[in-house]
Amino acid sequence: MFDSIAPAYDFMNRAMTFGIDRIWRRKAVDLLRHEPHGEILDIATGTGDLAILMARCLNPCRVTGVDLSEGMVEIGLRKVAEQGLEQCVSLGIADCLALPFANGSFDSVTCAYGVRNFQDLGAGYREMLRVLRPGGRIVILELSTPASAFVRPFYRLYTRGIIPAVGRLVSKDVRAYSYLPESIAAVPQRERMCALMAEAGFTGARFIPMTFGTCCIYTATKPVT
Repeated sequence: MFDSIAPAYDFMNRAMTFGIDRIWRRKAVDLLRHEPHGEILDIATGTGDLAILMARCLNPCRVTGVDLSEGMVEIGLRKVAEQGLEQCVSLGIADCLALPFANGSFDSVTCAYGVRNFQDLGAGYREMLRVLRPGGRIVILELSTPASAFVRPFYRLYTRGIIPAVGRLVSKDVRAYSYLPESIAAVPQRERMCALMAEAGFTGARFIPMTFGTCCIYTATKPVT
């Protein structure tokens, strides 16, 4: 599915969030400004937007982005080359539930709009914990259902009606953008997401709601001992 929408993915992200997704990404990156920036792993990197932004804002030694979609990664590699970032950003194919990296390989791990697609979210967090160095931080950016009863009806109309209709026109994939509201509704949110992180072994899990609760940024730390 993600290969089929790859050519329109960046455009749809901008269109369906009215460009606010850029603000969300910058906020996520800001949470890492005071962390060590040697090696960063971006899981479900897609077309590399977050990986590229971290390379530009944090000046790490290297950002490694991985995704299961060859179509997404191919577009991401072109973007990395166009911006001259080949020396500090590498993108490749990998399964988030079986990452091809040694224990404790990264100072930080990030994931934007990807964890709701994990087949086993708990296993995904345990794998992030494994490749993270002690004291390292994860930052997860994910879409969510607004908590406000006033906002929810407008949100449902937009996500279940307008977004799928526009998605069909732009990407020609009927299923892809109908799947979006289903996946948002199904993923654990807010306190439940933080509880999953704690169950995986992280400490200090917390969330920051963004834009009427339509998106949340989650962060947690791997214990030092």
